Amino acid sequence: MSTARERPAGTEDRVVSADGTEIAFERSGSGPAVVLVASALADRSDTTALAALLARHFTVVNYDRRGRGASGDAPAYAPEREVEDIAALIEHLGGSASLFGSSSGAVLALRAAAAGVNVDRLALYEPPFVVAEGDDGPPEDLARRITALLAEGRHGDAVTYFMTRVQGMPGIAVFFMRLMPRTWASLTGLARTLPYDIAVMGDTQQGKPLDAAEWEGVAVRTRVLTGGRSPAAFRRAARALTEVLPQADHRTLPGLNHGAVVMAPKKVAPWITEFLKG
Repeated sequence: MSTARERPAGTEDRVVSADGTEIAFERSGSGPAVVLVASALADRSDTTALAALLARHFTVVNYDRRGRGASGDAPAYAPEREVEDIAALIEHLGGSASLFGSSSGAVLALRAAAAGVNVDRLALYEPPFVVAEGDDGPPEDLARRITALLAEGRHGDAVTYFMTRVQGMPGIAVFFMRLMPRTWASLTGLARTLPYDIAVMGDTQQGKPLDAAEWEGVAVRTRVLTGGRSPAAFRRAARALTEVLPQADHRTLPGLNHGAVVMAPKKVAPWITEFLKG
């Protein structure tokens, strides 16, 4: 595993990805390197607390995925560009690093490893695969609906649709979020990247078994974490993933749900630390 010199928390830097896009990140801590990969509707501010906890043991890179925060973007999007972003960050760190990703960010981390990026280990929190018939998946026309809402400038409606129809959030919860101006402005500012996460997920949310061939390039040790209070579909997805990866296992974190990485980082960090240091 790679190491890097200690940097003060909050030190911002940039790398240039293969297509020329600048990717902004903060680096902190010292020791083996780990890169944090954010979920949908999130930038590096959502994992600041987790980064600080992990920086006690690791060199932590907490970055803004393209199109978010201080990072740049490009006119055309493909998940491969985000894999190249991760590769550029890892190269900056010395050539290898572990990855931690949550939700769709976990799937992006998997795609990076499958593409041959030099990943030491993968720690994943609730990759939202839908692998069993009858488990709730997103609407079949999700990409079209989100794209149409964004084209009409209805970013708030796009966020609401995604939160209620994909993340399963009650409408009343979204209503109260709309009453928090700073929070809602941050979410609507990230709405334009929703098609990115939809593309990252691909066809993995259709209630069908995972395609083992799609992930055969993931040969590194992998730990899949799920919350004990999350819907059972996440645990089914985690078990399915461990069955197609050669070096994967699954742990359930008691009392936690899908939002634990942001809402309960002190309870998530020890599980990541134990696995990456083991």
